[in-house]
Amino acid sequence: MNSPEFDKNVDVRTVFFVSDGTGLTAESYGKSLLAQFPELEFITVTLAFVDTPEKAGLAGDQINAARLRSGFQPVVFSTLVDEAEQEIIESCNACVINLFDAFLGPLENCFGMESAHTQGMSRTIYGDKSYLVRLDAIDYSLAHDDGVRPDQYDEAEAILVGVSRCGKTPTSLFLAMNFSLKTSNYPLTAEDLANDRLPDSLLKHKHKLVGLTIKPVPLSRIRRKRRPGSDYASLGVCQREIAVAGAMFEHADIPVFDTTETSIEEIAGNVVRVLGISRERSGYV
Repeated sequence: MNSPEFDKNVDVRTVFFVSDGTGLTAESYGKSLLAQFPELEFITVTLAFVDTPEKAGLAGDQINAARLRSGFQPVVFSTLVDEAEQEIIESCNACVINLFDAFLGPLENCFGMESAHTQGMSRTIYGDKSYLVRLDAIDYSLAHDDGVRPDQYDEAEAILVGVSRCGKTPTSLFLAMNFSLKTSNYPLTAEDLANDRLPDSLLKHKHKLVGLTIKPVPLSRIRRKRRPGSDYASLGVCQREIAVAGAMFEHADIPVFDTTETSIEEIAGNVVRVLGISRERSGYV
């Protein structure tokens, strides 16, 4: 999810990921859920290592301030396990989703026993090799978002290409966070779309390329949220860009997936499958 500058013309929702650890779990689950609302814009804020009531209070102050600033109720995804700290967060003027309660309760009932529910259990993985690989993948994907440094695509394990606002960034981050894949994404520019083939900088990595597409009407709606009244958001421009991009994908003979009504989890799974990457290798089993 991109973090746009606050714009009074756009219904921007502030989303907080609150954790007593790194926040990766809250971010992963939260962003997967937010991806089901592609027409909304989000400012995302991660509040990590909230492991005392004092820190929870400071986090609550930020959450309430966001409510006053934007006029919209913030959304909070929390993985806090300390009840006192969680109560402080739940007292905020926000939609608070306790991810641990949502899953641990049913599992405790299923297993007939209480969970360890121990604060900071996830911190034991800091030195784990798979954890470090995941962090490296996330760093790479963030540094190569939106067409940045195509000269470094040799290191990429997957490269997503498509028109602007078709879902490349959230899918890239999901692949990095959940499959530990170094993923680049490249938005087709007006100059690119004036040609009948993908840029050579991409074609040299054809075996890593996956095209993403989207239907014109939803794309126009998404773009209008970002740039109301612009040619960029007009239905005609969206139709033309999608058609040209589709022809380029077909000419390059690369796999293509439609993001219009498909969850990020499914898109990411399709990318992993079509590129022949095993779930075991990625650490996502």
